[in-house]
Amino acid sequence: MREIYIVLIKAHTGLGKVARVLTGYPYSHIAVCFDKELTDFVTYSRRRHYVPMDAGFMHEYRDYYAFGTHESFGIKVFCLPIEECAYEAIRQFVFLCENDKEQMFNLFSMMTMPLLHGFLIYKTHNCMSFTAKILQLSGKIEMTRPYYRYSVKDMDELLRPYVFYEGELCRIPSAGYEQYMKKPRPGEKMRIMFWVLGELSRRMFFERNRIKTMESEDE
Repeated sequence: MREIYIVLIKAHTGLGKVARVLTGYPYSHIAVCFDKELTDFVTYSRRRHYVPMDAGFMHEYRDYYAFGTHESFGIKVFCLPIEECAYEAIRQFVFLCENDKEQMFNLFSMMTMPLLHGFLIYKTHNCMSFTAKILQLSGKIEMTRPYYRYSVKDMDELLRPYVFYEGELCRIPSAGYEQYMKKPRPGEKMRIMFWVLGELSRRMFFERNRIKTMESEDE
């Protein structure tokens, strides 16, 4: 038997604060940890703090969440015991996401989640769909709809029997912090934004057959 940790995060970012105001729900981000010490958070997120549109598969660390003058951040942790075969399937899924250079962040699904309740774009995930796929692979959680239709709050409710800890987590320095916090060059954010919007739109309209295949595999 193995254990994985699903971590809900109360982000200090501006987008996180806006999400809390709009939803009245405290957690705006979700990640997975394979270590009980909660030092390496695997998820889909921004790659640089000041460039939100530059996003994809990420290993995040505590000081990515407790950045700047923040010394801690709020979390809710679930400890999910799983069989060895499920653990290996999850690790393989994470490996594929990490090493597939075509992977992108599914911004469109995330932004329209309250209205459209999630949808697929070819070779994309966001923090919700990535974590929900891991829950599906775990074999421990009964899921009555496609994985990409689960919000952070939905997974909070699904995982209620596995609550491990809720409170503050202290900051720990990481080797990648300076690069993560590095500010972009002039015009860089705009160039990234236009490329991301264009590529996601292209995949939505021209990769329909592949999306249908992905949906049929999930059923």
